Amino acid sequence: MEQEIREIIRRELPRLLTEDPELYNWVWTIVHEHSFSRAETESRFDKVLDEMRQSREEWMRRWEENERRWQENERRWKQQWEEDRRRWEENARLWRENEARWKQQWEEDRRRWEENARLWRENEARWKQQWEEDRRRWEENARLWRENEARWKQQWEEDRRRWEENQQQIRALLEEVQRQGEELQRMGKEIQRQGEEVQRVDRRIDQTIGALGARWGMMSEETFRNALRGILEENFGVKVERVQYKDESGEVFGRPDQVELDVVIYDGQMLVCEIKSSASRADVYVFERKVRSYEKRVGRKADRAILISPMIEDTELARTLGIEVYTRAEDVRLAP
Repeated sequence: MEQEIREIIRRELPRLLTEDPELYNWVWTIVHEHSFSRAETESRFDKVLDEMRQSREEWMRRWEENERRWQENERRWKQQWEEDRRRWEENARLWRENEARWKQQWEEDRRRWEENARLWRENEARWKQQWEEDRRRWEENARLWRENEARWKQQWEEDRRRWEENQQQIRALLEEVQRQGEELQRMGKEIQRQGEEVQRVDRRIDQTIGALGARWGMMSEETFRNALRGILEENFGVKVERVQYKDESGEVFGRPDQVELDVVIYDGQMLVCEIKSSASRADVYVFERKVRSYEKRVGRKADRAILISPMIEDTELARTLGIEVYTRAEDVRLAP
């Protein structure tokens, strides 16, 4: 690709220099900028002429090659060839005319070149003087730069020291904030624990008041049982089933009657419960008989018998009969 571009330049440059004054001036300026003596300029011009001659020779060689190909393809390209030959002759005529103009122009350019060379030497002397002045200013600026750099370095060290002090203060504040946060978190947990304790006390009070209310007729026994049954289900996630059946043999009450009790199935165990607002000795015996009756009914022995009541007349009797006693529903331990 580069070789082709060179060939095109060699082939077309003389004609373009003759036809385009702006191109001619541009080429002349380039030659002027890169030439420093008449001898060198003449040498380069001779080189250009030599390249132009070589270009013509190369074109003649290619032309002969094309002519050979043309002869081979004469039957197909005869008409086109005539047109190309006419154009070539016209180009040759133009080339000779341009060559004459180029020679005249070259003499003019040589004269201008000598004038520009003189101006160049004068400018070179002025630039040398300017360069000395610029170098002096540069050295002065370099000195000022070194002084400023030293001042900035000192200021940077001072800023870094202050920054490290600020970082230490910030870290101390962050540690204090973290400590305060941990203290607030601990206080929050303590407040939460106290709130849960208050809730447990409230529930215990509610149970006691409910028991008293049931004992003295201010609320029904069934309402009290439902309240404690709800606490069991809420605290332990179990389902308390109310069981009712007819004791035909009269084993519990001495005559046929309706039997009611609560049953909890937990982790494969059967827990039989009795929830009462108050339990007398007779109530303890009745519950023990209810457990035995239910065991016969379902054909399975109860794993635990649990009596929940805030007021029990004889807890020792209950324990002797194998009954676990709890005054609050929250105190019940379902796991043995």
